[in-house]
Amino acid sequence: MNKEKRIQILQRLRENNPKPTTELEFNSPFELLVAVLLSAQATDVSVNKATRLLYPVANTPQAIFDLGVDGVKQYIKTIGLFNSKAENLIKTCRILIDQHNSIVPENREALEALPGVGRKTANVVLNTAFGWPTIAVDTHIFRVSNRTKFAPGKNVDEVEQKLLKVVPAEFKLDVHHWLILHGRYTCIARKPKCGSCLIEDLCEFAEKVD
Repeated sequence: MNKEKRIQILQRLRENNPKPTTELEFNSPFELLVAVLLSAQATDVSVNKATRLLYPVANTPQAIFDLGVDGVKQYIKTIGLFNSKAENLIKTCRILIDQHNSIVPENREALEALPGVGRKTANVVLNTAFGWPTIAVDTHIFRVSNRTKFAPGKNVDEVEQKLLKVVPAEFKLDVHHWLILHGRYTCIARKPKCGSCLIEDLCEFAEKVD
């Protein structure tokens, strides 16, 4: 795929959704961090259902830490892997309280040092909470990047580096949201909705379906 085609794809995605954002519900960097931490191998819908109950009760590191592991589990038990997520969340809150004055650090290394927070989660927080031009690659973005040939790679790290290289600066802030939404609703895993895809004519997927 050449540069001109990529720019056309990005322009169409922008025209269709000028101000994209995450579907996770949050009102602070900390709430976003918690939601992304909880979203691993879970849907945004299931995470939002849980945080709508949790955040009115506890939406700061100290308040969640005070709930304890068992207290947190009561709010997130409908989410996959809730046992380990509850433990990681309490450990993360302890570190935020002790080392960062209960403030989510705007720093990749500090974020990735938090239990349950990997590169993808750090990228989401830096991008969505702090406006960094980072690109978090999840399963949707990995699939879309490879299927369309926009930024093929063998693993998520390769795709991330390729995206950072080929996406012009003016699109970098939003491209992660455009691609994740495209993968979630149009370029879906089992049978992509090629017939209703706004970039079908630009996509280089060889096995398009109606």
